[in-house]
Amino acid sequence: MTDTSGDLFTHAALQVLRDQAPLAARLRPRTLNDIVGQDHLLGEHGPLRRLIESDRLSSIILWGPPGTGKTTIAEVIATVTRREFVRLSAVTSGVKDVREVIDAARDRLGQNNRRTIVFVDEIHRFNATQQDSLLPAVEAGLITLIGATTENPFFQVNAPLRSRSTLLRLEALTEGDITTLLQRGAQAEAAVLDDDACELIVQRCGGDGRQALTSLEVAIALAKDKRVSLSHAEAALSTSALRYGRDDHYDVVSALIKSMRASDEKSALFWLARMIEAGDDPRFIARRLIVFASEDIGLGDASSLTTAVAAAGAVEHVGLPEARYNLAHAVMHLAAAPKSRAVVDAISAAQAALLGGASIEVPEHLRDGNSPHDLVIPPRRYDKPQS
Repeated sequence: MTDTSGDLFTHAALQVLRDQAPLAARLRPRTLNDIVGQDHLLGEHGPLRRLIESDRLSSIILWGPPGTGKTTIAEVIATVTRREFVRLSAVTSGVKDVREVIDAARDRLGQNNRRTIVFVDEIHRFNATQQDSLLPAVEAGLITLIGATTENPFFQVNAPLRSRSTLLRLEALTEGDITTLLQRGAQAEAAVLDDDACELIVQRCGGDGRQALTSLEVAIALAKDKRVSLSHAEAALSTSALRYGRDDHYDVVSALIKSMRASDEKSALFWLARMIEAGDDPRFIARRLIVFASEDIGLGDASSLTTAVAAAGAVEHVGLPEARYNLAHAVMHLAAAPKSRAVVDAISAAQAALLGGASIEVPEHLRDGNSPHDLVIPPRRYDKPQS
């Protein structure tokens, strides 16, 4: 008699883990239609959807911010295409692990005629040797590589591996996308989510679906009757009481920009503090400062763009609350800098000329001297020696 007790216990343990998994994991889509967002790739005529549905997908690298669906897309691809799905950790896996996965994929293809998807999350953490170990199998089509990264693959992924993969850019989820996810989460938890609580979570998650669902899960845990109010959402997000609605958000942003434009440093710092205390995404603030540096200052003070970009980098490396010093540093610099619209006027004039019918042919003297039609070797000139 076969002893199945071990299998039963294993199944029971897996079921318990699934039931206790984070809300974001329990809501992970199983089909392409269940995926929220990324319509430019997965919409009705999206290129990625067509490749998946026709089972003609080759190796890809999914590049985008956290919580935008990189892992979800990889797992759905494996389900839809019926391929074996193998996950590698870029943190713990070495070259030996990569070779074992490739050997198993070769055996699987030969014995069962089943192809393999190898998913490498945070692929930018693989060093050059680890990335190179994937190359032969990717090039031969033995495995379909799906790499996921939050970093720019042009800087973090080896050129040979990058050239054998299709780079697909994922965008931060829209407010509508996040709202849909929150509604699904509330339904799955049999909870009621008040509109103002939903709006607050949407504003604070910065387009990160996983963060939104995690915040919702905490808020539901805090709501004894599973009715999530604004106070529950605030507690889950650790958000200051100095909140504001969506319209107020844009008014405060406008106040910050106009104060810097008027060189009113004190007011600009006040509105910056207002945004930080209300829980605005510091990355959003940094992006607005970068735009302002070229749009309103430009050549009036060329160092302003450097300062704004440095502040954005500091936000990524340091995070709040300390990054408020970096943002304040940039705001003070931008408010004090001389203002100039020369950059805006110049590019606007160039675009107007282009759309107005100006010739788009490159003049002879501006063409690439190394192009084939210009590779004419001039006759060598011999000057008579002076007597």
